[in-house]
Amino acid sequence: MTATTAAPARRSRRRRLDATLIVGIALVAVIVIGAVLVASVGRNFFSPGNIRDILTGMSVLGFVAIGQTLVILCASLDLSVPYVVSLSSLIAADLMAGNPANIPIAVLAVLATAAVIGLANGLIVTKLKVNGFIATLGTGLIIKGYLDTNYKGTSGEVPWAFQVIGATGIGPVPVSTMIMLLVALAAALFLARTRVGNHMFAVGGNEQVARLSGIRTARPLILAHVLCSITAALAGLLLASRLGVGSPTVGIQGGYDLLSIAAVVLGGTLLMGGRGSIWGTIGGVAIFAVVDNVMSVMQVNPFLKDVVRGIVIVAAVAIYTSRSLDRRRPRFTTGATGTTTPDAAHEKEASA
Repeated sequence: MTATTAAPARRSRRRRLDATLIVGIALVAVIVIGAVLVASVGRNFFSPGNIRDILTGMSVLGFVAIGQTLVILCASLDLSVPYVVSLSSLIAADLMAGNPANIPIAVLAVLATAAVIGLANGLIVTKLKVNGFIATLGTGLIIKGYLDTNYKGTSGEVPWAFQVIGATGIGPVPVSTMIMLLVALAAALFLARTRVGNHMFAVGGNEQVARLSGIRTARPLILAHVLCSITAALAGLLLASRLGVGSPTVGIQGGYDLLSIAAVVLGGTLLMGGRGSIWGTIGGVAIFAVVDNVMSVMQVNPFLKDVVRGIVIVAAVAIYTSRSLDRRRPRFTTGATGTTTPDAAHEKEASA
């Protein structure tokens, strides 16, 4: 790497480290404040039961936020995720029908259905040139119409062998949280170690520059939407495991569309795309889980929870605003042949 390309890459890595560090500091601060507040009402924040509650609260939102991170990195959005969550829980419970032997086929059917929905979202965005916000909102409303027409309440039955996933853990760590963290690790490695992962950063940073650089910009965006729907399906499977039945409203009531976007932004990923990390998103999910847990322990008015969430989101966006503006200034470097190419930092961010 030449001196002209090394300097921007180092600056990019420093900015990403700073963003991750900010999320870490914020999480530690929230934990410390939460521990003090919980102690003020005579409870122990660090008790195994409370830690288990926090980690349990992270798992479902964590699954959805991981996929949402991939989509936002490509400068898109996915508002269909809560409906995919609900549909997935219903398909799983209906196909399992209380029989453990049906678990594999039910899981495969859920993941395949989610992949088709994600593929439809990606094709609408890339081929029909519909904004991701509108495209996924439309897809979500189609799914909602199907759910409202065919389901009037809970349906199906999940066998105990599958319910164990949502009900057990090792010490204070639920099995569901372990699975979510493994998915997060796989997503982080995908972004850092694969060509398509690097292309997601490039497409989100500047689609036109990425196209001129020879990148087929449609493929990363389509794959991001497919993976986002699949992670939402994993959240639906987990909720079916916890509830023991499928529910047509479980995803919508959870508000996983807006909460996942908020967790991604809180974790330092730019809403305009091109920069972010999976682990930052997990930090954002953890902050929300801690805040919700503290307010629940202190029996805070449920409506006030949304107020606090809103304050946290606005504060996070304010902190990252300067980074967003700097990120949108296109940078170019001169290669060995004398031609002008996109800043190498775009590609290096994924592997840093």
